[in-house]
Amino acid sequence: MKNLYPWQQESWQSLNGLRTRLPNALLIKGAKGIGKQEMAVNFAQSLLCDAPLASGLPCCECDSCHWFEQGSHPDFRLVQPDALNDTEESGEKESGKKPSREISVDQIRALANFANMSAHQGGYRIVLIHPAESMNINSANAVLKTLEEPTEKLLFILVTHKPQQLLPTILSRCLSLIVNTPSREVGAAWLKQRGVENPESALAQSGFAPLLALHWAEEGEGTEELSVLLSSIRHPSQMDALALADKLQRSAPALVVHCLQQWCYDLASVKITGQVRYFPEHMDVLKKLSANISAMTLLRYQKELQIAKREAFHPLNQKLQFESILLSYRLIFSSSGA
Repeated sequence: MKNLYPWQQESWQSLNGLRTRLPNALLIKGAKGIGKQEMAVNFAQSLLCDAPLASGLPCCECDSCHWFEQGSHPDFRLVQPDALNDTEESGEKESGKKPSREISVDQIRALANFANMSAHQGGYRIVLIHPAESMNINSANAVLKTLEEPTEKLLFILVTHKPQQLLPTILSRCLSLIVNTPSREVGAAWLKQRGVENPESALAQSGFAPLLALHWAEEGEGTEELSVLLSSIRHPSQMDALALADKLQRSAPALVVHCLQQWCYDLASVKITGQVRYFPEHMDVLKKLSANISAMTLLRYQKELQIAKREAFHPLNQKLQFESILLSYRLIFSSSGA
């Protein structure tokens, strides 16, 4: 069991309120990097716990909790892509193929016996699917079939960052619970307690997702690349897009596109509202750059970045993708001389 994060207290109270009237399917949704899965796992463990605490959290001392924490509880199943499993997280399968980022229909079909058997302890059987949007169409339809023919005391908990990507028919059969993103103050205070330097900036650049900000800070993920990218896009007229693309070759495409999306959001925001969200330390530069471009031009470029974000996990040629979006960025300033 993991302790609840400070920003999860309200959501946890809402979950606890469902104990006496649990639905067949529960959808826990919210931004990525705010601890939704940990909260869902805590809830699942607490439902199976023999003696949950007054707070609703599992006791972590009973046999049920010991089985759960060892990953061997007979009444619980976690379904997630192979890429998220600990055994395959950092490498490739023996076949040489990268672990799948999708939840396959075979993974859902493997739940058939579990769904139809009696609970080991006479209580609930729980299936946690994370992230739910990683189900492909076949696996999603397999889950839908189970939800359409619910079994007594079988609870599906779906955790998602992108509920809009789920089948409407699945959404209609789930009771939804929103986990709110923490405020800037709460998130930054939590990061500061964990020794993160410049917590306000780290939080903003992670999209206000504290767990993601902490991961980037601990791993140093993208720090050098982000610095190189920001240094260049601050001065588009001097930017060599091809050379910059070459420097960023080892960077994760999603991270580069994410940074550009945030930068362009701030360009549009400072132009329209006079405020920035992600890069307050670059306010003066953003004001100067935004004065020379139209909001419509920024909107068109943001649409290009949205397409690039969808392709970021499977780029046919990473360097070419970087060259394309960086050349486009340079082009939107070419007529202004910025």
